[in-house]
Amino acid sequence: MSGSRPASAVVIGAGLIGTSVALALRGQGIAVWLQDADVAAARMAAGLGAGELLPSSGVPGVPGVPGVPGGPADVAVVAVPPAAVATELAAAQRRGLARCYTDVASVKELPVRLARELGCDLRSYVPGHPLSGRERSGPAAARADLFLGRPWVICPLPENDPAAVLLVAQLATVCGAQQVRVSPAEHDHWVALVSHAPHAVAAAMAARLEHAPDGALALAGQGLRDVTRIAAGDPAMWQQILAANAGPAGEVLRAVAAELEHTAGALDQIAHREVTAQEVAGKELAELLGRGNAGVARIPGKRGGPAPEFVVVQVIIPDQPGELARLFRAAGDAGINIEDVDIEHSPGLPVGVAELWVRPEAAEQLSDVLAAEGWPVRR
Repeated sequence: MSGSRPASAVVIGAGLIGTSVALALRGQGIAVWLQDADVAAARMAAGLGAGELLPSSGVPGVPGVPGVPGGPADVAVVAVPPAAVATELAAAQRRGLARCYTDVASVKELPVRLARELGCDLRSYVPGHPLSGRERSGPAAARADLFLGRPWVICPLPENDPAAVLLVAQLATVCGAQQVRVSPAEHDHWVALVSHAPHAVAAAMAARLEHAPDGALALAGQGLRDVTRIAAGDPAMWQQILAANAGPAGEVLRAVAAELEHTAGALDQIAHREVTAQEVAGKELAELLGRGNAGVARIPGKRGGPAPEFVVVQVIIPDQPGELARLFRAAGDAGINIEDVDIEHSPGLPVGVAELWVRPEAAEQLSDVLAAEGWPVRR
């Protein structure tokens, strides 16, 4: 270990998050050893350059001695579902794989409770959770920059050795993440609000589409895609996450359900065309929509902090290779940073609309530059 920065690591679990952690560490010159009960996943992660297979890790045909060659690694990252963290942690500690241990599970109270019940060494186990992911899963979906600028929650325990906490914090920093320190209980209530319940809501809306008429789906626009995008996540993984955080997630979903039930009642009143009731219901509906605007405005912008005011520049682009790259190149040549981008395709048409989010002072310049290049532009 150089100072407090890890020089070596073991990653237990070669899924999306585990492999992404390994790739990020390897990108910083840190030695990484990989272990996964799924032999194919471990081998794929190693083939992607995420590290070397851990000797005697249950991977057939891999020679070596038990544990990490040259002695324990500085840190072991347990990248398995919440209910399996404690079991893997106990096994890793028995083998003496590392000097300290952390996990990346999206729930914290359950792994901590189970680790205590199994008698794990809590001095060296510092719970963690990087808040980043993709709709795809598995090592093939992993990215070295997955955590860049994203929050990485660290939940120090009373039993923790301060040196272990510092090392796990440095692990997050090396991966490019922003550290956030909260208690396990706070973490679970907060992620229920910002991650777990939203996934269930998206899944409920997407489930309405399962038997929808093809004609209705042909009318789908970006709004529906935005609302249902995360519902494409791995059902088995999300079943485990929601079950592991059932209490806090259930509280949020009940509150959302109450809001929706109230809104449905207001819409019923409007549909019945009773003038007085319509006026009251209309005000209730407007109040909910206004509160929704206020809530969206509080979501942090890029890399955290207050969301800056951006302007959207809409550009019609041909649906053909190279057009998006040409668009970005034109903006880059003009010295304009595109803060975010959305792309909406027009079904049945050979064009799409790229929505480029830029700072207000750059909007007019970007519009002029793109118009001069021949793109139809609107803002």
